[in-house]
Amino acid sequence: MTEQSRLRWQCRRGMRELDQLLLAWLEHDYPHADSAQIEAFQALLALSDPQLMRYLLGGDLPEDPDLVDVIRSILDRTSAQ
Repeated sequence: MTEQSRLRWQCRRGMRELDQLLLAWLEHDYPHADSAQIEAFQALLALSDPQLMRYLLGGDLPEDPDLVDVIRSILDRTSAQ
């Protein structure tokens, strides 16, 4: 299984809104992401669903600036569509 296939599986959270946000970033931005963004995205995927919901749908932001960068990138992608 390739890295991107593994991440695609981890993006499937069972909540349509989260799935769409995470998969869109994986497909469009991940291939061009730098190492800090890749690590932050992987760390984001390791969070619980309630935490992800707070960050991606609830407007909360973590203290980690790299996570904030990826979250904003994910939300910007959604705004641009």
